[in-house]
Amino acid sequence: MPKVNMIEMLNKAKKEKYAVPLINVDTLEWLHAVLDTAQRLKSPIIIGFAPFQVETLGGFNTVVKMIEGLDMDKEYTIPYVIHLDHGDSYNRCKSAIDAGFSSVMIDASALPLEDNIALTKKVVDYAHAHDVSVEAEIGHVGGDEDNGGKEVVYADLEQCIRLVKETNVDCITPALGSVHGDYKGEPKLGFKEMEEISNAVKIPLVLHGGSGIPDYQIRKCIELGTAKINVATENRRAFHTLKRNISK
Repeated sequence: MPKVNMIEMLNKAKKEKYAVPLINVDTLEWLHAVLDTAQRLKSPIIIGFAPFQVETLGGFNTVVKMIEGLDMDKEYTIPYVIHLDHGDSYNRCKSAIDAGFSSVMIDASALPLEDNIALTKKVVDYAHAHDVSVEAEIGHVGGDEDNGGKEVVYADLEQCIRLVKETNVDCITPALGSVHGDYKGEPKLGFKEMEEISNAVKIPLVLHGGSGIPDYQIRKCIELGTAKINVATENRRAFHTLKRNISK
């Protein structure tokens, strides 16, 4: 099945009360495993690449051709998205779109609200003209992403409303206690704030830092409008464990 953009996939998930996983991919072997598993489970899938992963694999065009070639050879029937995770500039998002990514995240969460809105809108305008969906972030998801640590800063309800209204973004990541990487103890997510934001903005919510969150909390997030859940750390840990076992 040809790649799709993310918005119809997430709107369906939100309406039917499930979430679509985003799996970050480091290698071609990972890509095989992700797409083969999604095909076996008959599940839609979002394949995510942070900027450092794109660079490691060779560039935006290489990533797209690698996935499209694998799709042609193996004739997958499940819908999939090629997504730029934590795009940090307009130019990087534009390069991804021009290469054939079907979805991008513009992460301007470290900027003042006005600048976040302006940059997100610029990306949205270009992306929507090319039938590409856009995710934005507000607040700060904690932990490490692209080798940069960030403290958790909760998303503000009124700022979320403004960002969505003024940019026409397709989905939003409101930082509400999740972190990239490993958790220290059981995660404490802001479910009250999540419900308020979901009810106010109406569009699908995204949860970053899905590795290590207990199933009952994942189910609660989905009930409250989360339609995309990002997972990287658990897969990376499993991959390196497998490599160590094979090398023994």
